[in-house]
Amino acid sequence: MQLPETMKALKLYAPGDIRFETVPLADIKPNEALVNVKACGVCGSDIPRLLTHGAHRAELIPGHEFSGVVVAVGDDVDTVAPGQRIVAAPLIPCMECEWCNKGHYSLCVKYDYLGSRSDGAMAEYVRVPKANLIPLPDVVSFEAGAMVDPAANAVHALDKADITEDSTVVIMGCGPIGLFAVQLARHLGAKIVIGVDVDDKKLDIAKVAGCSHVINSRNEDPIEAIKTITNGGADVLLDASGVAIAQHQAILAAANHGTIIFLGISHDSLELSEKAVDRILRGELLIKGSWNSFSNPFPGHEWTQSVDLMQKGVFFDPSFISHRLRLEEGPEFFANLAKERFYFNKIMFLP
Repeated sequence: MQLPETMKALKLYAPGDIRFETVPLADIKPNEALVNVKACGVCGSDIPRLLTHGAHRAELIPGHEFSGVVVAVGDDVDTVAPGQRIVAAPLIPCMECEWCNKGHYSLCVKYDYLGSRSDGAMAEYVRVPKANLIPLPDVVSFEAGAMVDPAANAVHALDKADITEDSTVVIMGCGPIGLFAVQLARHLGAKIVIGVDVDDKKLDIAKVAGCSHVINSRNEDPIEAIKTITNGGADVLLDASGVAIAQHQAILAAANHGTIIFLGISHDSLELSEKAVDRILRGELLIKGSWNSFSNPFPGHEWTQSVDLMQKGVFFDPSFISHRLRLEEGPEFFANLAKERFYFNKIMFLP
């Protein structure tokens, strides 16, 4: 196909300065494919990047959760061809550092990243290294494909727990990653899956995802509620909220030998009470961090498993998406979000 010389894109100039522009369509390198973006989700990390902290460089095209169709390939690309439906992993590891050599690509110390360090997918087209491309089956929608990234984060996190049919699992924070964690815990056979959030709308969707119980922590003490439901405490607690009080509550609501996984990014300190420290010691609790979604062989089973679970109908529900937008609506949408925090779950751009 004849490619255009320009494309439409959102560009981040400074925190809060987001513009819809026509920009040149860059040439692809020999090891890259050019992807026509069909859907691009807004990650929870995108919001502070766009509105508060900024990116690693000015005039960046954000967006790292996306799916699309390959329209052109470089000379060294033989794994995909034009017309191929794909999702793309955004991390570009150095493949040289200690952690890459060990296959722990999420911990790469010299990485590049689509949408935060290199131009991303809030655009009509995006350049993607061939190693980052994953085929998307025809039965999986582009919207679902654009949510493989948060799904893979949920898989990476719950890999750190031993969930069986006897497990009781709590997911704190029912945004997209939390919802996929609910679905995965159910798929793994957990007998009880509890969703905790402060928003009844998100809790309603958590029920759709498969929660056996939901708790609005604005209205009741989640620690006591979890202990009542589980008869003493939960085996696995995943905090996807990044809120310090939820992290603290997860410790206090854990059963003996419980596993607590911190996934949500807090940008804040966590001070533990004497009671929480005592609970960690006396309950012999295991606290783990979870960062990103990549493993060996790159990009990792988290990505291929997520695509497979979407193909089988285990992962995703259209209700996970709260907003569907055109690129040109982006500047006004984010400006409104900066003024007033209204309800949203997954925000999806459909270029």
